[in-house]
Amino acid sequence: MMEKMIFGRYIPVDSPLHKMDPRAKLLTIIIFIAVVFLADNTLTYGLLAIFTLAAIWLSNIPIKFLFNGLKFLFWIILFTFFLHIFFTKEGDLLYKFGFIEIYQGGLRQGIFISLRFFFLLLVTSLLTLTTTPIEITDGIESLLKPLKKVGFPVHELSLMISIALRFIPTLMDETDKIMKAQMARGVDFSEGTIKQRAKAVVPLLIPLFINAFKRAEELATAMEARGYRGGEGRTKYRLLKWGMIDNIAILTLLILTILLLVFR
Repeated sequence: MMEKMIFGRYIPVDSPLHKMDPRAKLLTIIIFIAVVFLADNTLTYGLLAIFTLAAIWLSNIPIKFLFNGLKFLFWIILFTFFLHIFFTKEGDLLYKFGFIEIYQGGLRQGIFISLRFFFLLLVTSLLTLTTTPIEITDGIESLLKPLKKVGFPVHELSLMISIALRFIPTLMDETDKIMKAQMARGVDFSEGTIKQRAKAVVPLLIPLFINAFKRAEELATAMEARGYRGGEGRTKYRLLKWGMIDNIAILTLLILTILLLVFR
């Protein structure tokens, strides 16, 4: 499972999404996160599904790869679905067995909230899959540039976010290596009670933290050796360029917003 973790990974393929300006992608995701909450019926969720599938298709990322990378989060979506089914008492009673009661409103809300969560996961995953960490850093820094006038550390914040995103797959890879080493010594993470599994995870934490601090120290040493002293006076090797495809992406999202407002 760990080796299929996709958060923070970049997939270098040729696609329209890869060619987009990182600022446009960041703005698109921010707007989409707000827009997704406007959907409240079958038609509006259908529009969100069309937009999401179109974004995946334009990314040239294999849909099987994308779904496999998010597989470990499906349990959270499933938990959210059943949580709404069993605790939302709205509409007509559809099914009753003992203390279990399923209402029409609970089923409807469970499906819609789960779809909303699912769309958000897919679209936000495309950001790191189609954008390099340095592009994300430059995009965030450019968008937050006006805050420099009030003394806000824009460069440091954007660099911190970029490093955090890049460290996610690195830590997952380290966890996978440690788990395999423990399994070679006879530790079983898949059997036993919940308490026994929790105890089996404890030996993973110490070496994982040690490796994380080691990686952080190596990164700090490398940055210092290259003369990094913050964002002041730094120039850009790759300049961001807003193109037609970025205008089309923002326009498409604005049209989606209007349609959701009309049909909700």
